[in-house]
Amino acid sequence: MERVADAVTPQPILGVVAMLDVDLAAVVGASPLIVCVDVRDPGNLGTIIRSADAAGAAGVICCAGSGDLYNPKAVRSSAGSIFHIPLVVAPSAAETLDVLGAAGVRRLSTVMRGGDDYSTADLSGLVAIVLGNEASGLGSYLDESLDGALTIPIDGRAESLNVAMTASVLCFEFARRRRVGALGPSMTK
Repeated sequence: MERVADAVTPQPILGVVAMLDVDLAAVVGASPLIVCVDVRDPGNLGTIIRSADAAGAAGVICCAGSGDLYNPKAVRSSAGSIFHIPLVVAPSAAETLDVLGAAGVRRLSTVMRGGDDYSTADLSGLVAIVLGNEASGLGSYLDESLDGALTIPIDGRAESLNVAMTASVLCFEFARRRRVGALGPSMTK
């Protein structure tokens, strides 16, 4: 086991399964969608997948330039959620966001400052939350492909939240609103 596993202390079981990529068209009518743009750290990707699954998100889309969804570290940090939530390996971010926009999905970026406060923002209808690179965020080249921005206010002295933590907070805001009926009938899973 130690020879084939990449972990220092591997679990005593190993499985080989086919990749479960879903076509973008299969998730376009569902909400919320989580879109990763240049999110490269496999631990962050796995955590995003796990949080999206736990909160009942409709799918995770990884655009070209993001890390490998099936990297062993991403698979481990997803804690099995890669088998429960639709995963889309998509082309370029701009092309992906344009397809979502044409289908009536509101594309909301995440920004440290200047966006709408996530706790009061309109999250009804079909929504895709767009997460950027861990260090540099989203490039301005995507501005034309976005419909708005969300910010998670920070009261402490931390500069920002980790991208996976941002995804978790936003996914669970959708879940909270769904539980209290604040998203309306268009919230689908």
